[in-house]
Amino acid sequence: MNQMKKIQGMGAGARTRRWQVLRERHPRFAYEGYSVEEASEGVRVRYRFKLDPDIIFEPETVIEAGDWLRDAWDSEAMDNFAFNLGLVEMLSYWKAACSPEIVVRAGQMEAAQATWWQHLLKKGMGEYFYVNGIDIQRRDLVVLITNVGEEEGKKQVPRHSIPRDDMKRTRSNSRRDLALTSGGKDTVVTLEILREANKKFDCLLLNPTQAALDVARQALRDEWGKAIIVRRTIDPRLLELNKDGYLNGHTPFSALLAFLGVAVAVMGGYRSVIASNERSAEEATVEYLGVKINHQYSKSLEFETAFRKYCREFLKTKAEYYSLLRPLYELQITRLFARHKEYFPLFKSCNRGAKDNSWCGRCPKCLFVYAALYPFVERGETLEIFGDDLFEWDGAGEVLKAMLGLDEAKPFECVGTKEETLAALYLCAEKYKEQGRELPRGLKEIEEAVLDKRNDLEEVAERVMGAWGEKHHLGAAQEKAMRRMCR
Repeated sequence: MNQMKKIQGMGAGARTRRWQVLRERHPRFAYEGYSVEEASEGVRVRYRFKLDPDIIFEPETVIEAGDWLRDAWDSEAMDNFAFNLGLVEMLSYWKAACSPEIVVRAGQMEAAQATWWQHLLKKGMGEYFYVNGIDIQRRDLVVLITNVGEEEGKKQVPRHSIPRDDMKRTRSNSRRDLALTSGGKDTVVTLEILREANKKFDCLLLNPTQAALDVARQALRDEWGKAIIVRRTIDPRLLELNKDGYLNGHTPFSALLAFLGVAVAVMGGYRSVIASNERSAEEATVEYLGVKINHQYSKSLEFETAFRKYCREFLKTKAEYYSLLRPLYELQITRLFARHKEYFPLFKSCNRGAKDNSWCGRCPKCLFVYAALYPFVERGETLEIFGDDLFEWDGAGEVLKAMLGLDEAKPFECVGTKEETLAALYLCAEKYKEQGRELPRGLKEIEEAVLDKRNDLEEVAERVMGAWGEKHHLGAAQEKAMRRMCR
């Protein structure tokens, strides 16, 4: 505990020393094993991780399920997916000390598979490296040790791959899709596009907020499908370490959702796993030590493409993962969302207000959604959704400037690109003026600092609103339908 107090007492100027001290104290992190069992509430997966010399983590994930999963139960296939889910889960615990070695004892991996995970760690944990001042360029940052054998005192375990009969089952599945579901506007647009196309789907929700439950309930109306709930529990030991000064930071959460989605899809016989990640996720948040850091890396096309390849090569599954909204910017998606007023009282995108199902009205996420939605709905509707004009509070201008890229880094939030934020604020300012309203203080700051100095803002807005990303994984029919919908 004395060592922990020393770490906790380090000031901001010592953050570089902190991660170096922790790496020396905890030189190895191990993925020890996992267990999968059928339980009364569904399927329970427990993991065991060890931070040398003596810190043990045992988190668990429960897939709440009914007869649909029990009927499809395949212990060997589920074993494979549990192993892979553990590889994502371990990042949340490895980050406590940034150990230079990660040893995977829970199963064997091919060399190319291990390389894939090293890449995900470095790209998906970029924000974590940045906020903790970790040298992302050092060659000995982390090494992944796999296929350990007798020298580690462990028996070799079978290489994980889905059996051929499971591949056959996936090809002959029902024609339903599995939609990754949150409480935000992007999810709403995806689910309503699927409904309009008469595509049957079920919703997969991980630790759902009230907003996510409400959105799923509305989207699944008229007995359209069912909601599948997954509960993921963090080991309290990790939270204790965070309080004691161990490292914390962002992990590639959407990668966890991707693996979880494909696992449930294979077990439940779904055709596809559909995400709602958009083109805006491609923009880097900050450059650090010559490396572009993207808060939304696991929402990016690069990750989506890499994950699809991983599924084919190492999971041997035909269940397809893709994002329906990939060609569109957030601002375009918000215009589509504005057509679905029945969701206005239901959706929430604020992380700070998630626990009490509210909008905090102060964070970058709230301000971006407000700015993106305002041009496309009545003013009274925005005030009813958010409770106030979010441009009016004293700090709004500074947050908006950060989203425009006027600070060192964009906010580490899932917000639009700098250009589409500029387009949104221009459209907002024009609407205020058309309504004969004085610009609220935050928007007035942006007008004076940015908008008044540009003479191309109408062209910027037209370019963003008419854009279409040519790189995506949509089928020809899907692309045609999406293009038609965006006209």
